[in-house]
Amino acid sequence: MTALRLEKLAHSYKSHPSRPEDYALKEINQVWQTGGAYALLGPSGCGKTTLLNILSGLVIPSQGRVYFDDRDVTELPTEKRNIAQVFQFPVIYDTMTVRENLAFPLKNRGMDPAGIKTRVDEIAALLDLSRDLDRRAKGLTADAKQKISLGRGLVRPDVTAVLFDEPLTVIDPQLKWELRSKLKEIHRKLAVTMIYVTHDQTEALTFADKVIVMSEGEVVQIGTPEELFEKPLHRFVGHFIGSPGMNFLPCTLAGTKARIGGFEIDLGVSFAADPKAKLELGIRPDFIKLAPPGVGLPVRIDRIDDLGRNRIAHVRLEGQRLAVTVPAILETGSDDLTVVFDHRRIGIFANDRRIEPDDRGGA
Repeated sequence: MTALRLEKLAHSYKSHPSRPEDYALKEINQVWQTGGAYALLGPSGCGKTTLLNILSGLVIPSQGRVYFDDRDVTELPTEKRNIAQVFQFPVIYDTMTVRENLAFPLKNRGMDPAGIKTRVDEIAALLDLSRDLDRRAKGLTADAKQKISLGRGLVRPDVTAVLFDEPLTVIDPQLKWELRSKLKEIHRKLAVTMIYVTHDQTEALTFADKVIVMSEGEVVQIGTPEELFEKPLHRFVGHFIGSPGMNFLPCTLAGTKARIGGFEIDLGVSFAADPKAKLELGIRPDFIKLAPPGVGLPVRIDRIDDLGRNRIAHVRLEGQRLAVTVPAILETGSDDLTVVFDHRRIGIFANDRRIEPDDRGGA
């Protein structure tokens, strides 16, 4: 198992890139620790697949270096990197049995038959494939085939890292949770470095110890699921993480107050911001409460979406739209309501990036 180190890594598919916009992957400097579970999360076109292909050796970066520990692998082909890959569509041999599919990578590396049997039995047990070991892959369901593909990636005991490129896309939604949980369990047992590419925040947050959030070719934040939710460092992270995402309201600052239209909100702390910056107050729907008239800031309710365990009220404050989480047991009564912000959970963003208060460690 090996730490992955990226030094000044960037990539453009153009011959002579001259602007930041020319880069599919903007400069990255990171170290991913041995045995970690990482997710590359972002929408289509954000650069996550380009980064995965650089790690795997399918793409040589325009600039920078890739190290596995202290070994420079930047220009090494895939077969010399000692990695395993699991793709969106199952890569298996339909004419082989499950056992033969799982054993194939080990046979190619000359492992002795007894060792192969032990390892195949171990991985099959982890993936609940033991009963199907002697069945041909052709007759199995799509999720079983993807389990075999996962197993082929995991079966090598000496692998540097396992790279997953949206491996659950073709799986029935009802089975995705089961496979995500199984993959997390396998990671804990095998302690191998895993890097998982997805556009689905649920997959990323339930699988990874650390999530690398990407937007427009840039890594905008790396953090635990809790850190990304509680303290997004970039507007994109606040918007992308959560359902619904963080509310953002244009504001001005004066001392410890944020002004939204004709109303003031007490922040409890002051912020130093460039007066020319685009300032926004960010707060998640969970940290806003609906209140009776006269208690908070007056809002107009557009609609309430019932989600079962709770409801999402869509309201307008000074013409700005807000999403507010409403407990299912709360009776909203009339449209004449107000909202109260938890000032401890407010973030202030200048030109899309979170800024810290002057006199305390976080907002």
